[in-house]
Amino acid sequence: MTRCFSSNTEGSVAAEFAIVVPVLLILIFGLFQIDILYFANAGLQNAIGEGARMATLFPRKTDAEIVEHIKSKAFGLNPSYLETPTVTHGVDYGLDFIDIHVSYRVKINMYPLNGVSITLENNRRVYLP
Repeated sequence: MTRCFSSNTEGSVAAEFAIVVPVLLILIFGLFQIDILYFANAGLQNAIGEGARMATLFPRKTDAEIVEHIKSKAFGLNPSYLETPTVTHGVDYGLDFIDIHVSYRVKINMYPLNGVSITLENNRRVYLP
């Protein structure tokens, strides 16, 4: 009787498929979540770079103008998850500078980590002319 069951391979492909598919789907959706993080990081870097460029223009801009420019140049980001950028003034070796700090929360929408958020932060120091 055991020989009858050991030689029967019908359904083995379906069993292997049932084991492999959940792992494959988790990997695919995990890659999508990582892509979302990279896209958000690119948008954040673009925004802080544009804010730094604006801070170096000749008629010096106010902090509020720099913050608004950063918010307007953040592509692909949900404005409700973008925390208000901070602009800090200082002097280093006799040169005026501005430190710009921006942070953004990215929500993870995958089953084991559903509702977890990752905070992306970016800082930029700009020496003023």
